[in-house]
Amino acid sequence: MNPETDTDNPETDTDNPAKRADERDAAAAHQADRPPTPAEEHAAEENELDPKTAEAYEEMAKLGAHVKGEGQID
Repeated sequence: MNPETDTDNPETDTDNPAKRADERDAAAAHQADRPPTPAEEHAAEENELDPKTAEAYEEMAKLGAHVKGEGQID
C-alpha cells in the first residue's frame, strides 16, 4: 500500500472534500471583522490576570519551547 496514492487515506487523497476545504481556508485572507469598540478596549485594559494562571502559562511556554520528539513543532 502506497500512502502517496492511497485514496482511502484522507491525508493524501486530493479528491477529499474536507482536505480541499481545509486548504482553501488555510490560503484565505484572515482579518478581524471590526476593530474593538472603546468600551472593549477599556475592558481589556482593566482585565487583571490571575497570577497563578500567568505563572502556569509561562511554565508551559518554556516547557513547549524545549520539547523534543513527537510533540515538537518545527
